[in-house]
Amino acid sequence: MEEQLQQQIATFLDRFGGLLPYVLDGFKALVILIVGWILAAAVSRMVRRRVEASKRIDKTIGSFLSSIVRWVLLAVVAITVLNIFGIEATSLVAMLGAATLAIGLALQGTLSDIAAGFMIILFRPYRNGQYISIDGTSGTVTEINLFFTEMATPDNVQIIVPNGKAWGAIITNWSHHETRRVDIVMGIDYADDIDKALKVMLDMANADQRVHDDPEPWARVTNLGGSSVDLTMRMWADSADYWDLKWEFTKGLKEAFDAAGLSIPFPHRTLYVKSDEGDAVTIARQSDS
Repeated sequence: MEEQLQQQIATFLDRFGGLLPYVLDGFKALVILIVGWILAAAVSRMVRRRVEASKRIDKTIGSFLSSIVRWVLLAVVAITVLNIFGIEATSLVAMLGAATLAIGLALQGTLSDIAAGFMIILFRPYRNGQYISIDGTSGTVTEINLFFTEMATPDNVQIIVPNGKAWGAIITNWSHHETRRVDIVMGIDYADDIDKALKVMLDMANADQRVHDDPEPWARVTNLGGSSVDLTMRMWADSADYWDLKWEFTKGLKEAFDAAGLSIPFPHRTLYVKSDEGDAVTIARQSDS
């Protein structure tokens, strides 16, 4: 019985013994890939936390550096796996050098994104947390990594913009400056007191602590419309207060005008017909709405 078992083992080793080293190499490569992937992700997160915790380094650099660290570690893991199968790094470099043209043509979009990522980090047209518009697409920047810029819209929709497209597009950064100008346009009836309306607007602006004194707010007549005298008030405030001020003043000025007896007209037509005595008589007053 023992001789038969030994004979079977010997037969198995004769047939498949040559594959055993490859199986072991494959197992080692799989372990290295799994451990390397986990380690690269952990080190990347650690680098990002350390950078973002520093007050001297911009948080935008944290996500970018962590992305670089992760891909460098993954490249090291890939080279290690290739060495297990007998492919040395020098041979790999030689093969890559011979295939440079083909790789460059195949990865020109990716290489462009990487180069653009470095340009974005270097020149800082936008940073994490800023509200921007890239070629008409708007959102708050949540991450800038080696390949793309991630944004979130106000209704929390994710937008991915390749760095190459972002760097080559027109970028509008609504959050770059600490202050912004808030413009409010109101219309009053031609029969209303213009100076009274301007005073109501300025009084409301001067009473709000969020409105800056320098430059001081002002109100002017900016247009004589078809049915209204248009008044514009301009005031400066912190960028973070822009939308709250715009919404609150739009509502508040309507209520203040109502309280002051000032009307906000809507388009209308008035029809006058002269009587036989020559007096003008109002026949109809029709809204255009």
